[in-house]
Amino acid sequence: MYTSLQLAKKYIGYYIKASNAKGHGIHSPFVYDFVENVLQNKKNFSACQDIEQLRKKLLQDERLINVTDHGAGSAMLTARKKKVKDIARTSLKNKKFAQLLFRIVGYYKPKTIIELGTSFGITTAYMASANPDAKIYSIEGSTEIASVAHATLTGLGITNVTIVHGNFDETLSSTLSQAETADLVFIDGDHRKESTIQYFRMFLKKINAQSILIFDDIHWSSGMEEAWDIIKIDPAVTLTIDLFFIGLVFFKTEIKAKQDFVIRF
Repeated sequence: MYTSLQLAKKYIGYYIKASNAKGHGIHSPFVYDFVENVLQNKKNFSACQDIEQLRKKLLQDERLINVTDHGAGSAMLTARKKKVKDIARTSLKNKKFAQLLFRIVGYYKPKTIIELGTSFGITTAYMASANPDAKIYSIEGSTEIASVAHATLTGLGITNVTIVHGNFDETLSSTLSQAETADLVFIDGDHRKESTIQYFRMFLKKINAQSILIFDDIHWSSGMEEAWDIIKIDPAVTLTIDLFFIGLVFFKTEIKAKQDFVIRF
């Protein structure tokens, strides 16, 4: 894992290199449409307000719960018993990116969504609310965290999510066997190079030309950056978008020459 200073330096480099988020200079019609109608969509959705109210409650929740971390873990949280508010502070995707996931799901309408790393269900709720007709499988390794996530979704009246409890290595294959396709995947929960590449290759068996794979924290460590570079050059991938904190992968067959974009967000 990079230090805060190393990450800050990398972010500055990204910001200088990145294309303007307003779409200027982007010559891909698909990416220009993504920027205009998804990345820069500033509409206020009422569902987001309800979810953010629940986030606030989690950030004030003093309960101690047992946590099992099967991934790379958090350098900031090492104790087995942790307060809900501390987990929420360090592990939940912030409002800006959670709402981006909402807009991606709302715009492209994936029928089947798979999430690796439910945490407390905030991003899960955003995606589920954006397309209530979607079937969502969200895998969480920690039993008590999964229980909090279930309460989050229940409190919001969300019914189109199945929370799968267990280690990704033990549950992903069976989850994929239940899903007809992987229309949208959000991978957030294991920040190791080898695991990230392994999951990517497993999802390749279920993708279609409209599928979107979203990887969290692609610049979190040298290992994650190496994994991102390997994913970008895979023959199945036709387009990638680097937003620094997340990376998006597309498989659109109409794109004949591989394209990699770094866009300011």
